[in-house]
Amino acid sequence: MSSPVPDPVPGPRGPSLRLQIHLIVAALMGLFVVAVIALQIDATRRSVREEITAGNRVAGQLLQRVTWVYANAGPQTLVRFLEQLGRVRANDIRFESDDGRVLFTSPQATYKQGRYAPAWYSALVSPTLERQVIQMPGGRLTVEAEPSRAVLDGWDDFVVLGSTGAAVLVLLNLAVFWGVGRALRPLPTIVEGLARLQTGDYAARLPALPGREAAVIGQAVNQLAEAIEAEIEARMRAFEAERTLLESREFARRLEVHTEAERRAIARELHDEFAQSVTAIRSLARTVQTRLGERDPTSAQATGLIADEAARLYEAMHGLIPRLAPPALDDLGLADALTELVDASRSRYGDMTLELNLSGLEQSQSLPVEPARAAYRVAQEALTNALRHSGGTRVRIFAEADPTSLQLTVEDDGTGLPDDWARRGHYGLRGLRERAATLGGRLSVQRRPEGGTRVQAWLPMARPEGETT
Repeated sequence: MSSPVPDPVPGPRGPSLRLQIHLIVAALMGLFVVAVIALQIDATRRSVREEITAGNRVAGQLLQRVTWVYANAGPQTLVRFLEQLGRVRANDIRFESDDGRVLFTSPQATYKQGRYAPAWYSALVSPTLERQVIQMPGGRLTVEAEPSRAVLDGWDDFVVLGSTGAAVLVLLNLAVFWGVGRALRPLPTIVEGLARLQTGDYAARLPALPGREAAVIGQAVNQLAEAIEAEIEARMRAFEAERTLLESREFARRLEVHTEAERRAIARELHDEFAQSVTAIRSLARTVQTRLGERDPTSAQATGLIADEAARLYEAMHGLIPRLAPPALDDLGLADALTELVDASRSRYGDMTLELNLSGLEQSQSLPVEPARAAYRVAQEALTNALRHSGGTRVRIFAEADPTSLQLTVEDDGTGLPDDWARRGHYGLRGLRERAATLGGRLSVQRRPEGGTRVQAWLPMARPEGETT
């Protein structure tokens, strides 16, 4: 028995497990870096705001007080002071006259001169710019916050942090990719082993795999392969045993058919040939005995003995013929054959009470041949055992037929069958059990609770499907 090997299942599509794990780890680390950068930008924004606000207020208060000192000295004196003061960090100072002329403007910052943070970054961290205007005699002093240097410091820190984070991200991703690849290295071996199982190579086994999880999976795959192989071997053995049993039953059935045919042929031979020959011998012996008469008493007595032996041989043959092939079974049906069997047994065993109960056998001639013969043989064997070996006084036979089956039960009130009745060498009921099984039926032999033996046979009217003749 072999099962068709299934077509290989197409491999799964999409990214590999290694790539998926790598992408998940990379995404988590990327989110972490983004969170750190966001925190850094927020911290820079707060730092710039605090620095600009504080610096603008200090510069405004300082210049306001200075203007009071230089107010009476004139605008040029304040201009000289501002020129000596130079640039004040994080502030642009401009001094204009009353007629709008610009008398002083803060010089360019020398700190990180010429460099500026990107506009998008400046927009993220720059606070709202504050402006202070100080009126004085002869002019107007404007102090405006200028955060570009503080923003540039934050940008430089951002670049360092971003570069470091990117480098760490790349290195960690490479390490994770390598580590995951090393951990998943046994997977192709496992997939190859499962593919071999799929193609029917159930003797395939996986080698020892590194890693606890891979080792557990490999062991499970090997156990699965062993279980499948054992199951297939068990099914093969069961199939072979079933096929052998079917072949044996078919052979037994054919042998039984042949045996029945031989029995009928022997019975006909006994009835047609031997019986006539024995009858002729008996007649000749009686004729010779009559002719010798008193002339030769010794010879007459011998011929009489020959006639008597011929008569006993004739009676023995007539008793053997029904056992070989009961004529009533083929000519009249199962009901008459069972009736004849019971009547013949009553005449031989007058001290036994024999009962026969028939149901549904009114048209017993229409019963299938094989179930009818099997039922008759069961009744014949069970009745013979009960009469010869049971030691009982009563035997009951029940025969019942319906459109689907034929049931036969033989009970006696004797001592029951011996414990070893089913051992090898006792072929009577054991052979009938096999014959019933060959026909798709069953036969059971049991001790009755009240004493004695019960033989029951169930025989189907039709042969089981799948069996051939």
